[in-house]
Amino acid sequence: MKVWKKAVVVLCLLALTIPVFGCSEEGPMEKAGKKMDQAAEDASDAAHDAADKAKKIFE
Repeated sequence: MKVWKKAVVVLCLLALTIPVFGCSEEGPMEKAGKKMDQAAEDASDAAHDAADKAKKIFE
């Protein structure tokens, strides 16, 4: 029984280290996702700026 506990602990520790060593470079999909996130953020900022300008016009 003790061997199984040690094996489970070792497997858990290995599972925790996989994300650390898993991927050092960004793939094309991750790069595309970041560009999409940035575009959405830019659009949101532009919409807020336009709303602020419209608000000032009608004050």
